[in-house]
Amino acid sequence: MLFPTVTFAVFFMIVLPVSWALMRHESAWRAWILVASYFFYAWWDWRFVFLLVASTVVNHVLAVAIHRTGAIGARKALLALAIAFDLGFLGYFKYANFFLSTTDNVAGTSFIAHVVLPVGISFYSFMAISYVVDTYRGELVPASFARFAVFQAFFPHLVAGPIVRASELLPQLARPRDPRQVDVSRAFLLIVSGLFLKVVIANHLATNIVDEVFAAPNRHSSLEVLFAIYGYAVQIFADFCGYTNIAIGIALLLGFEFPQNFASPYTAVSLQDFWRRWHMTLSRWLRDYLYIPLGGNRKGRVLTYRNLMLTMLLGGLWHGAAWTFVVWGGIHGLGLCVERATGWRPTTPAAQWLGRILTFHVVCFAWIFFRADSFARAGDVIARLFTAWGAPSPLVTTSVLLAILVGVGGQYVRPGAVAAVTAGFRRLSVAGQAACFGISLMLINTLGPVGVSPFIYFRF
Repeated sequence: MLFPTVTFAVFFMIVLPVSWALMRHESAWRAWILVASYFFYAWWDWRFVFLLVASTVVNHVLAVAIHRTGAIGARKALLALAIAFDLGFLGYFKYANFFLSTTDNVAGTSFIAHVVLPVGISFYSFMAISYVVDTYRGELVPASFARFAVFQAFFPHLVAGPIVRASELLPQLARPRDPRQVDVSRAFLLIVSGLFLKVVIANHLATNIVDEVFAAPNRHSSLEVLFAIYGYAVQIFADFCGYTNIAIGIALLLGFEFPQNFASPYTAVSLQDFWRRWHMTLSRWLRDYLYIPLGGNRKGRVLTYRNLMLTMLLGGLWHGAAWTFVVWGGIHGLGLCVERATGWRPTTPAAQWLGRILTFHVVCFAWIFFRADSFARAGDVIARLFTAWGAPSPLVTTSVLLAILVGVGGQYVRPGAVAAVTAGFRRLSVAGQAACFGISLMLINTLGPVGVSPFIYFRF
């Protein structure tokens, strides 16, 4: 079930009023939202629901056992069992095909595996791991099974994040919510901005330049390849930021605050700064549950570089079961190591602008491997950048250039301007806000291509 569809609109128009009607009856509310979330997830494939339930049951049981056990050895064993379950669970469904095909290529064998990847498994598995680890660290007291089940399955974040931690959502599930305190204006603006980014910007770039160029780069000019790379950088930002804006807005209408997931990443002055702004909930997860446990920067320079590389390589593999994703992570890891080795910290305006330009182009170069379906295709894209200048470039249209400009330039809009627009929207009457919302939806529907493609991060 995609957010920008009539199907989801009907689903949410039923879920929202019933949710608020049951607000004072906590058990009934939990049952309702859990059924709604499982229905939302089952829309893709009803069999996936059983996987989600299994993950919920196993992680809750082990988290409670960790909390109740005093012996350090037993706690470590239970934690190891929980992590092994989650990683094994994730590894089988996400990486079985990848490892078997790699084995085939190396050994010349012919194993056949067709394991279907459940939507959102990477996101809810990482949420489960953080839950049991935080319990082991003593930072969290396990919730009731019903609350944990809602936390794990809550449909706004279920299939593509943001990766909400138990410490961020469980306390909200334990206290009553007041509909009068819901910031409806902010929620509407988040949803509209998310729809615009996804339906207008991301889909337009995908259908008008990115998909065609990456499918056959040798048929296109160097200028088209260059703008397809820029276009994909904007597409993936607009696609994923659009999704999370909608998710945060939907959660807000239901009375819940989700953490921010993007903060103008293409204004970053370094790769370190980029990862503080891009997919922020994943960046913090990798830092707290992988980089720091590996030793972080506490064990000398060489081990710090090792930890950075391992974190980014595994972060790349998390995104997809292909060696191209590992290379993508490796490029970011190497860049982070170089920045740390050189002490790159731009402070003057000129250095910051140089940093922005360099960072953006390193990120765009890495996106080539993220988008390409093979190393050969990535090599074709890179080679074509240098071999077809002067050839006709019909795909570099005004609308493509405008979409790229809006996608990148919009990130330089000052927060004060966004706050002023939000404040102005709040001052409108309910009828005025509804009219603005309706007009915006009609404009988005008019400007966007026919049909809505799935969000890119659904396959991660």
